[in-house]
This record gives sequence, structure tokens and C-alpha cells, in this order.
Amino acid sequence: MVKNNKGFTLIEMLIVLFIISVLLILTIPNVIKHNSFVDDTGCEAYVDLVQSQVQLYKLEVGSYPSELDELVDDYIPSATCPDESELLLNNGRVTVANED
Repeated sequence: MVKNNKGFTLIEMLIVLFIISVLLILTIPNVIKHNSFVDDTGCEAYVDLVQSQVQLYKLEVGSYPSELDELVDDYIPSATCPDESELLLNNGRVTVANED
């Protein structure tokens, strides 16, 4: 009778599963920890985008918009950041409402 030695043993499979679980345990907390960083960066990027759209509006119309709602739909999707922070417009400068 010929033995078939192809394949993995139960011990080898358990070792591989252990290594994968250790890697997941190490990486998941790091990913979760950086969620606030991603939200802050996303808001900063959105402020830059809205600021450029305010400048485009000024080039097309000749003056700054009086409020950001004038830009919604035609220039920007909304007047809030992805993290729901409200944006303000003051003399053509866009800022976040709850900035410290």
C-alpha cells in the first residue's frame, strides 16, 4: 500500500491559523485608532475643495458668494464636511465652524 504524503497536517494548519490571527490582532487596533485622523484629513481636503470652488464662483460671477448654500448642487455636493462639521464662508474664506 502506498501512502499519500501530499497536503497539510492538522498541526501545520493550526500554526498557519495562529499566525494569521496574531497578525489580525496586531493590525485591527491600529486601523481603528486612525479613524479620527482620516476624518480630520477628509475634512481638511473638503475645505480645500470648497475653497477652490469659491474661487471658481468668483471668476465666473465676479464676486464671492454670500453663503455656501449658493454653491450647493452646482459647485459642491454639500456645505458640511464628511464628518458632519459645518463649513462657514467669511469674505471668500472657507473655515470649519467648530475649529478650536
